[in-house]
Amino acid sequence: MTELTDFRVVLVTAPDAATARNIVRVCLDERLAACANILPGIESHYWWKGCLETAQEVLIIFKTSVDLVPALQNLVLVHHPYETPEFVSLPITGGNPAYLHWLHNSVQPAS
Repeated sequence: MTELTDFRVVLVTAPDAATARNIVRVCLDERLAACANILPGIESHYWWKGCLETAQEVLIIFKTSVDLVPALQNLVLVHHPYETPEFVSLPITGGNPAYLHWLHNSVQPAS
């Protein structure tokens, strides 16, 4: 079993559920994440090119291992329509050992 600090939660916003589902599917197919949650109805407020913007988005929450974050980011960026997509990786500092064991096993290539 790896250490608790070997896992990450990754946040990615997308313009709509269909785009989010596509991004999630390609990332899961490559086993770059154990799972992903898609949360609809996010209202985002942000600065973009000197203007304050507001948009309706969905939030993707990926669970993965620290070693896979760079590959996950690369794949998300390839499939994301935004010029500058959000991709934020946060450490998991604790959790249910059984869940973390499942997470670890789920990002391993199928034998």
